[in-house]
Amino acid sequence: MNALMQPPASESNVPRTQDERDLLHYAGRLERPTKVKTPELERSGRLRHVIFSGQFSVELLEELGGVADAIRLISKHRAGQDFLINLLHHKRAMLYFTQPSTRTFLSFMAACQILGITCNEVRDASTSSETKGETRFDSIRMFSSYFDLIVMRSPLARLAESCAYLMNDLERSGSRSVPIINAGSGADEHPTQALLDIYTLQRTFSFAGPNDSAHTSRFEDLRRLPGCENLTKGLDGKTYAFCGDIGRGRTVRSLAMLLANYENVRLVFIAPDHPSLVMREDLRQRLEARNVRFYEFDSFEQQLDGRPVIEQLDALYMTRIQKEHDTAADSEHSAAIDFSRYCLSPELVGRMKPYAPILHPFPRDQHFGEIPPEIDDDPRAMYFRQARNGMWVRAALLAHVFDVDGQIMRYFHGNFGV
Repeated sequence: MNALMQPPASESNVPRTQDERDLLHYAGRLERPTKVKTPELERSGRLRHVIFSGQFSVELLEELGGVADAIRLISKHRAGQDFLINLLHHKRAMLYFTQPSTRTFLSFMAACQILGITCNEVRDASTSSETKGETRFDSIRMFSSYFDLIVMRSPLARLAESCAYLMNDLERSGSRSVPIINAGSGADEHPTQALLDIYTLQRTFSFAGPNDSAHTSRFEDLRRLPGCENLTKGLDGKTYAFCGDIGRGRTVRSLAMLLANYENVRLVFIAPDHPSLVMREDLRQRLEARNVRFYEFDSFEQQLDGRPVIEQLDALYMTRIQKEHDTAADSEHSAAIDFSRYCLSPELVGRMKPYAPILHPFPRDQHFGEIPPEIDDDPRAMYFRQARNGMWVRAALLAHVFDVDGQIMRYFHGNFGV
């Protein structure tokens, strides 16, 4: 059971706060397998609440990617902007972010604005009635009285999922209920970050080039390069590597489980030999249950298929070391680790495949230096485009939740003839 749902250490062994009692109330539902929980988070065959990456099938990921592509093209023209902004102008969203965020917060706000959704925000619990003793669950229910959607980011694991069940309970009782979107929940899940990561990979592995024609294409040019003869489009059959803070990286967990949906993939996890940084046992068990081939290394130089792993990757997902979560024991243990082995360099990038994208969920740590700035101009450096992709695919997700994605695609086909 998650530590936040366990009774605190005390002589009475009784939860001391209402938030702790509320989390315990949902404990039985939280501990069920994802497949059992998923139907409760849907309505009429589409997502109602977005809580964990396991809700996204390959088919839905492709559908959302197509809607995101349509939105970005429609928005290039004034008439298209006017169409999009009128789709959901009658909706209001609460961005309830009680954990620091830049990209996730701003891209959700931009996504709402693209579709005409009015936004309000709470970004610091100290400015809300929680300082007067109001529970988080009362706050959520209050937000649902004023808004049509709650996008929430919290340091508390499982809070977003518990709030989704609260909304479902309210719906069953005939009370007002609104969708919940998890924008990051403790060290647990960050499903919409994984969604934009997949969208970035979808666009990258389409291998489309601006000069493609009936006679030449970037894809065919790549296939002529040594070692790229068997290159295929799409996310199937590729080797994906994650480097850095694997154990505490909720973005790693969410993306790894989405990639597990694709055929014949291999996942490589590169982390220091430190109990907080290596893969957590629950992720290991979930990948094993899906029969996904995965490898745990402590260096880019370890061998995969007889060659250093850095030369075998089709995509590399870098992360920073999240030192803000260190305990005193973590800090003592990590003092002996050579963290430079988990940082990229121009020399390492030069050994990567010519098409292999470099991703990062950001923020990157200027002090740790996992990706030095001199790599930013490499055409394989996708992390700034990755951040912008979040705006488009989150807009597609909101369109899906509010059931206007069909209107978007009809407008797109009617005006672009695609």
